[in-house]
Amino acid sequence: MSPRTKQAAQGVAESTSATIATVERAADVLLLFTESGSPDLGVTEIADALDLSKAAVHRVLASLRSRDLVALDERSRRYSLGVAAMRLGLTYLDRIDVRRIGRPFLEDLSARTDETATLSVLLGTRSRIYVDQVTPDREVIMSVTIGEPYPLHAGASSRAFLAFLPEDEATAYLESAPLDPLTDSTLVDAAALRRDLAEVRRQGWAHSAGERMEGAASVAAPVRGNDGRPVAVVSVCGPAERFARELDACREALLETTATLSYRFGWTG
Repeated sequence: MSPRTKQAAQGVAESTSATIATVERAADVLLLFTESGSPDLGVTEIADALDLSKAAVHRVLASLRSRDLVALDERSRRYSLGVAAMRLGLTYLDRIDVRRIGRPFLEDLSARTDETATLSVLLGTRSRIYVDQVTPDREVIMSVTIGEPYPLHAGASSRAFLAFLPEDEATAYLESAPLDPLTDSTLVDAAALRRDLAEVRRQGWAHSAGERMEGAASVAAPVRGNDGRPVAVVSVCGPAERFARELDACREALLETTATLSYRFGWTG
């Protein structure tokens, strides 16, 4: 390779490296807005947080601003995420399919626990339905009915939804929905339900034994979206007698699964 060719190649490599560094800085700046807890940031704050010079931050912000990824308040001289960043986020959320995304997680969860893993979503304001399940390869298993509505006070999956709904929605359900029993073990006293839901919120999961179906037991936890609302609930269920011995292991695997899924749906709490 001639000296001129080597010099040209070196120049291309340096230019590529500089471009990559610029892209990484721009990504770091955008991510900082999502992590800072403040709706806007100043140049000095960004420079200090990312260990960059103010000149470098100004260059990155100018580039992002030209594409509406950030916006500048001319009075305060502080920056916030722009409309293009909002469109990116909305596009991502629009393309999320909870059943499609959740399926491999259900398969893994069922394999880890050797029990049935289920996925539920809300149906209106008073019920939820199973939309998917993965069953283990063993002789005695639990199986759920896909698409059949169940009330939000009966069973672990239902109470995992109800506990993490906004307080006004949960209260409206408890005050207006008929708290009918599905089995002799269904909790139907409103005051007792409120105490139970507070405990579910505190610990992050719900457990039931025979509440929705006699002889069945389950542990369930919510998949939360970026606003904290439950976008779905995942459960592990099995025959009650066997499940009692497996509860701790199933709960641990479940919470790892829902934490990962919640992160995928934007929850960072």
